[in-house]
Amino acid sequence: MTSDQAERIALNMLAWLVSNDELLPIFMGATGAGQDTLRDRAGDPEFLAAMLDFLMMDDQWVMQACDAQGLAYDQVAQVRHALPGGSEMHWT
Repeated sequence: MTSDQAERIALNMLAWLVSNDELLPIFMGATGAGQDTLRDRAGDPEFLAAMLDFLMMDDQWVMQACDAQGLAYDQVAQVRHALPGGSEMHWT
């Protein structure tokens, strides 16, 4: 997967998150992001990577986002791997 493909998919995931009235406040509270941050950093690969890190904290969130986008559940990890910091090993 290219970084351009990953950014496009992640941007679609962000659009899904923004439209999710239940999950968006949790994301904003956990990250401190406001409406301006969402708008200003939507195209920033590092912000998109952080958003995917947030989504991947809960399998249900991943499943809901993937179902809405028509993606395989494991594709989120592939997208995250293609974005900045994705190749770093996390042991948590």
